[in-house]
Amino acid sequence: MTEKELLEKEISAIALDETSLIFPYFNAESALELGLAILRKARQQQASVTIDIRRGEHILFHYAMPGTGPNNDRWVERKSNTVQLIQKSSFRVGLELALTGDTLENRQALDPAEYASHGGSFPIRVKGAGLIGAVTVSGLPQEEDHALVVNSLKDFLGEA
Repeated sequence: MTEKELLEKEISAIALDETSLIFPYFNAESALELGLAILRKARQQQASVTIDIRRGEHILFHYAMPGTGPNNDRWVERKSNTVQLIQKSSFRVGLELALTGDTLENRQALDPAEYASHGGSFPIRVKGAGLIGAVTVSGLPQEEDHALVVNSLKDFLGEA
């Protein structure tokens, strides 16, 4: 399989996750439960991450595990901004840009200090409402950040 075919396959798999990982409802209690579920999974993996869950600009859950720092908070903000603007996971955005050899700055005139196309942020969608926010982690390589979020969502929504 060529690199292009591998990228296309991974993009398709992520797009499928984005259309299937839908919440029946989402509120502050949902954010707390999801955030704690991600925290438990990160601890099981002995990973140190910052976890952030937002509804729009409203931060509903934020926890910085020992070993993380202010830079992780900046990554969370940038990746979350990307998801909420483009309405795709930040990892998918990055893979699509890699496929075309483009950047967010070039394609959409987005400031790299405000937006990042690196894995770790995933759209929160609610049935009947669409995209309402983003769940984001930062602290691992981007593929692992993305996998931690997606696997946690699958477990949380009962799709594992």
